[in-house]
Amino acid sequence: MDHWTRGGRGRGRAGEGPRHALLAVPLALIAVVTVVDVLAPPEVHLGPFLAAAPALTASFAGPRATALVGLVAVLAQAVVSVTRTTLTDLNHTFQITALILISVIVTFFAYLREQHERQVVQLRTVAEAAQQVVLRPPRERLGPLRVASVYLAAEAEARIGGDLYAAARTARGTRFIVGDVRGKGLAAVGDAALVLGAFRAAAHQEADLPALVAYLEGTVAPEPEPDAADDRGEAFITAAVLDVPDGEHVLHLVDCGHPPPLLLRGGTVTSLDVAEPAPPLGLAEFAPEGYGVQAFVFEPGDLLLLYTDGVIEARDEAGAFYPLADRLASWSGRSPRALLDALRADLLAHVPGGRLGDDAALVAVARVS
Repeated sequence: MDHWTRGGRGRGRAGEGPRHALLAVPLALIAVVTVVDVLAPPEVHLGPFLAAAPALTASFAGPRATALVGLVAVLAQAVVSVTRTTLTDLNHTFQITALILISVIVTFFAYLREQHERQVVQLRTVAEAAQQVVLRPPRERLGPLRVASVYLAAEAEARIGGDLYAAARTARGTRFIVGDVRGKGLAAVGDAALVLGAFRAAAHQEADLPALVAYLEGTVAPEPEPDAADDRGEAFITAAVLDVPDGEHVLHLVDCGHPPPLLLRGGTVTSLDVAEPAPPLGLAEFAPEGYGVQAFVFEPGDLLLLYTDGVIEARDEAGAFYPLADRLASWSGRSPRALLDALRADLLAHVPGGRLGDDAALVAVARVS
């Protein structure tokens, strides 16, 4: 299940055709300037305009194509020189020399740009591989549930960040987690991978939801080393952990400081707010005894939306937050995948330039039986 637009080498190869077609523009420019310069009066010199051809080529093509266009421009300037005066004419000699220097410089910058593009492609490839390991999308069908997911990274080239989600099938039902790691960068990705690994391992072993959350808490906040500085509270993860049994039309929720899930039923959206939410994972010292579980009715035809705060904190140009609940109510009756497709497009249209200020993750779960 592809849960974001793929990048990578395939897209780069697809762009080679249009780039080759664009070469006609600088070549046509060389031809026009050459013809006009040959026919122009003696006091008119259009040779300097030929420098625009390799410079233009460097903006979209690689170093080889740029060097080729630069060579054609130099040859065209030589033809103009021979036609109008001589190749050794001082004015034309300086024009040819300047054109050669400009062509060499822009060819070098085209080489640097191509190297950067290759690094970006490699970064995307590594990010996609990491995403497949860390954020494996859940299967579309999990028992009586239909599931879809989407991840939107704030950084276009990062593809992955500190938001997390996962689903695990157990003997009695399906368990879900959606969370948001405090911070950004590789440290946040590492913390997310740690929690997801612990969730996938413990979801099948821990009998009840509070025990599972306690296990995750121990993963996020391990015992400090004797000689290590006390940095408790520096790293924590907001999370919503759910258990959806196959044989009951109900869901059980432990909310650890995370935005509450939304339940869509017959065009009405309900926020599943728990009476006493627990502190985020990693802040167990502020938690009461144990973790409270709250049950909510989850009937066939209902749709549950799990999300991170990157969705509800997305702002438009006027600074208004994204109205997730209102939008969700207008998409009643859609499948999880169709709903997330509509939500993704609407969310990106809400923010300026289609760029989120924070990572966003969404999981839609529909009960079909």
